[in-house]
Amino acid sequence: MFTGLIERVGRLKARGSGKLSVGIDAPFDDPLSIGESVAVNGVCLTLERFDDIILEFHTLDETLSRTNLADLHIGAGVNLERAMRADGRFGGHFVTGHVDDPAEVIEWRTEGNDRELRVALPDPGRHLVFEKGSVAIDGVSLTVASVDSASFAVRLIPETLSATALEERAEGERVNLEFDMIAKCVNTRLDAGMEAAKGGGLTFDRLRGAGWEDV
Repeated sequence: MFTGLIERVGRLKARGSGKLSVGIDAPFDDPLSIGESVAVNGVCLTLERFDDIILEFHTLDETLSRTNLADLHIGAGVNLERAMRADGRFGGHFVTGHVDDPAEVIEWRTEGNDRELRVALPDPGRHLVFEKGSVAIDGVSLTVASVDSASFAVRLIPETLSATALEERAEGERVNLEFDMIAKCVNTRLDAGMEAAKGGGLTFDRLRGAGWEDV
């Protein structure tokens, strides 16, 4: 589990068959461990090797096909976050590191003192992205500023721009999206309820079939 608060910006050093190598300018505050989870651009990966400035991860073909990691050029910035500690302060929002969809950057705009990023909205996110809701973009926890049928926008403060690699994502490039976990859970239960209603709703026969016993 992650929070969407980025700890380091790394640089893609190499990408080969099943391997991803990321360089960092400074070590993490706490010692790393082989086998621990690190979110790389919002993708939960397992750390296989490391030294003070290089981190190496195994990447499945499935991971590369469903995220923007295969799109990035050598030297591109990537957002890094270690898995959250159970005894730490929780910021951002619940982020699992399981990307729902990569989506295209539509445009960057300046609105007053704000920088606004607009991203295409894939079909699976139509009911999961809403104004003032949360979304993770390349692993960064952000608040949705506006949404329409085809896209949504977030606004970024200077600290977010300086502490992440988001501003490197140009128009037409893809970013990784993870929709809010709570919204996904609620939507799944609502869908299940609607399917049950289509079938005639809750009945004693259905309850008994599910294991309920008359008292």
